[in-house]
Amino acid sequence: MAVLALLVPSLMLGVILMLGRYEDFVLPPREADPGPRESPAGRLRG
Repeated sequence: MAVLALLVPSLMLGVILMLGRYEDFVLPPREADPGPRESPAGRLRG
């Protein structure tokens, strides 16, 4: 029982940290997408 009491909180923290890291990895590309999308439009306009 003591082992579970120690593992459960550690697993929860690990999951939270992993989710936070995945958000950091996924969000920057989404913010960078509009840049490439605008550059082809600018090329077509030019």
